[in-house]
Amino acid sequence: MVQVTPGRHTDEIMTGSMRALVALLTVAGLGLPAGASAAGPDPAGQATGNASRPKICLALSGGGARGAAHIGVLKVLEEMHIPIDCIAGTSMGALVGGAYASGMSVDEMDTITTSITRELLFKENPPRRERSMRRKQDDYDIYIGPEIAYKAGSFGFAKGLVSGVQLETVLRGLSRVKGNYRFDDLPIPYRAVATDLVTGKAVVFEEGELANVMRASMAVPGAVAPAEFGGMMLVDGMLTENLPVQTARAMGADIVIAVNVGTPLLEREQLSGIIGVTAQMLSILTEQNVQTSLATLQPQDILIAPELGDYTTGDFDELAKIAPLGEAAARKVADRLSRLAIPADQYAELRRRQQVLIEPDVRPVDEIRFTDLKEVNPETVRAAMDTQPGRPIDQQTLDRDMRRIYGMGYFEHVNYRFLEEPGRRVLVVDAAEKTWGQNSLRFGLGLVTDLKGDAFFNVIGSYRKAWLNPLGGEWRSTLQFGRTSSFTTEFYQPIRAQGDFFVAPNFSYERRTSDLYRGDQRIATYDTASALAGVDAGGLFGRYGEARLGLEWGTMKPKLDTGPVVLTPAAGDVAVGAATLRIVLDRFDSVHFPRDGWRAGLKVFDSIGSPGADVDYTKWDFDGAIAHSFGDHTFNLGWKFGGKLGNDPLPRYDLFQWGGFLQQSGYATGQLLGEKMSFGRLMYYHRIMRGGLLEGAYSGLSLEAGKVGNPLVPGAPTGTLHSASLFIGADTPLGPAYFGYGRASDGNSSWYLFLGRIY
Repeated sequence: MVQVTPGRHTDEIMTGSMRALVALLTVAGLGLPAGASAAGPDPAGQATGNASRPKICLALSGGGARGAAHIGVLKVLEEMHIPIDCIAGTSMGALVGGAYASGMSVDEMDTITTSITRELLFKENPPRRERSMRRKQDDYDIYIGPEIAYKAGSFGFAKGLVSGVQLETVLRGLSRVKGNYRFDDLPIPYRAVATDLVTGKAVVFEEGELANVMRASMAVPGAVAPAEFGGMMLVDGMLTENLPVQTARAMGADIVIAVNVGTPLLEREQLSGIIGVTAQMLSILTEQNVQTSLATLQPQDILIAPELGDYTTGDFDELAKIAPLGEAAARKVADRLSRLAIPADQYAELRRRQQVLIEPDVRPVDEIRFTDLKEVNPETVRAAMDTQPGRPIDQQTLDRDMRRIYGMGYFEHVNYRFLEEPGRRVLVVDAAEKTWGQNSLRFGLGLVTDLKGDAFFNVIGSYRKAWLNPLGGEWRSTLQFGRTSSFTTEFYQPIRAQGDFFVAPNFSYERRTSDLYRGDQRIATYDTASALAGVDAGGLFGRYGEARLGLEWGTMKPKLDTGPVVLTPAAGDVAVGAATLRIVLDRFDSVHFPRDGWRAGLKVFDSIGSPGADVDYTKWDFDGAIAHSFGDHTFNLGWKFGGKLGNDPLPRYDLFQWGGFLQQSGYATGQLLGEKMSFGRLMYYHRIMRGGLLEGAYSGLSLEAGKVGNPLVPGAPTGTLHSASLFIGADTPLGPAYFGYGRASDGNSSWYLFLGRIY
């Protein structure tokens, strides 16, 4: 049952006062009259054979990462043999309290705190190799930030920086019980406090799926999207009862051990910017209800307030350092705690009962059911799952399925539950479609300069309309301005709901600028405009890759922008007509700074007269890379080969253009131009700073060797070229950033500064 608590009733307060009086008499050694009971049946008292002792309840406050101090408090309580009969928690207190109430030991929680990081809690997209190729390919564009919803002329944004999908995965690992439970039936009776965002009232959970309840209690407004329960939109309980003393009292507590790890208010000089002001507003709301809770503490209650210094609510990478501070605070009140201790043998028996492992229910399901899907085809979602009817349930596989479904990009939130029907067990996937629809915008920015005066940029905007039909038809249009200005549009139509085969008619218009070099001197700049229409048909290799066969037609017109007149290309448009083949295999864990996996791609462009081409030729190229890490050290081997097939030469407007950072470092971008090429690169990079939601920062070097054959311009570098580079790189909110220096063996050298995707 979920209890909505607008305020405390008079009878609850009177009952609490009576229990407090009885507890005082007990602690004072006066005992209780024969046959009297302070709070009715006492589960812990029955377990220890001492039905007359006071009922002790923990009230654990919220405080984000500061809540790791609760673990230190629990450690001292166990050491001193203090029995815990019930637990009420808010936010991080709900997490620690729920884990302990479900039977987890303090030693187990200590181990977990060394592995929990901000990245583990809040990085929600599934591992990249688990995502569909359609979503993987987005990583090669220069997009910044998440998608922005667009519908009927208005924009929509997510309800939180993260949806809570990954947070729930971690919370399920912290819970020793799976499925829906009455919280009075847990090894230690438990309550969690959340806040109804619509009514502003406290919501006290008395039953439910433990991980989902903890997640609702931890949904910090603006950071984690609200949780949906029974038509209520729930956020962090810190807004209404951050220190749940009243909830503990309502559970029948005679003595409350309250642990307050809330964040103190910021000083005036710290209130700089909107983030500081917003944080202060939340802290003020929280502090007001904490003071209300503190005012209800009775003389027999014990308050523990760890001194947490400058640790903040977001310091989830420091949990192992925060936990001991709770231990120190508990020892300061050891004299008062010691009066609550019970004999060692009784305590051992109590803890044995409280740590009985409840075996997870791994029975196979007969059906996987999706609720309330209006636009997204359930068969498409089902195809993304590894969990199947008739197979035993594996928790890790099911968690990966939830993250993978969320990573499809169609849902605000994804969760699951089990439903028992007559003769059937059903896995219900609650995938909440985006309330603003499946249309979205994305924007991006790319910058590059050699610090010598040459600087280029590209600005990009993309509009996607998804689920135009039951098979998942998607129309995407992209507009880009800068060194390359273009407009592309494609209608991607799966042939089956499973999405394994597709057709994709497309159109593109592009105007790009390219430079022509003689040696290291730029002698001309060309503008090339092209307009192409085509259609592709292809299929997916599971989550490994994609293959496309296509036809395209159109025109291309190169024009001399600057340079000698003698370099002017032939007048008139060039007709284009070609058959194309593209195969991409991608198992990288990251595009920006891959630490594990591999990628390979093959392209064949067969320009032939029958589709209408002016020039017959066949061009191919094959590229790829493989990365492997040893701790924070990564080695990355890359390659690229290309040339022509047959005797027909490649036209001037479609030669291989190479050179630049990590593409024969030391040379200018596009300095090398020829009919064929071969290139190999060995990179080493070391992670010098770990990220939270981002990937961190790296320093590294590269060794490169390559050759561009049959150069267009006499005097261009020939033979095997050797280069090296040194760089630092970091994942930033604006995309990957690099600063590097490259030098070639023939003396060419250059500095490079990039923001966004490099090429």
